[in-house]
Formats: sequence, structure tokens, C-alpha cells
Amino acid sequence: MFEYELQQIRAAEMIRAADTYRMAREAARMRRAARREAARSGHHDGERRVNGHRSRRPRSARTA
Repeated sequence: MFEYELQQIRAAEMIRAADTYRMAREAARMRRAARREAARSGHHDGERRVNGHRSRRPRSARTA
């Protein structure tokens, strides 16, 4: 009986963790969509990027 209760508790914890993860992903997706929409419309709400497009490469060459 005790093991069954532990399994039920673990299952409930995993369901809660999955719901939390799902909500966080959905919030991030909505933030990205809002940023894309703001960039598309040219409306920035006072926040502007300092360096335009982010580059994957470092600004200076690597030293030997």
C-alpha cells in the first residue's frame, strides 16, 4: 500500500512539473511572437537594440 501511495505522489509531481514546463514554453513562445510582431510593425516601445543584428562571430579575431 505504501509503495502505491509513493507512486501516486511521484506521478502527481511529474504531472505538475510537465504543466509548469508547458506553461513556461508557451509564455516564451508568446514573448517571441510579440517581439516579432513589434519588429514587423516597426514599433519598439522605447526599447531598442544597441547593435542591430546579433552576430554569432566574435567582434575581434582570435589571438594565437
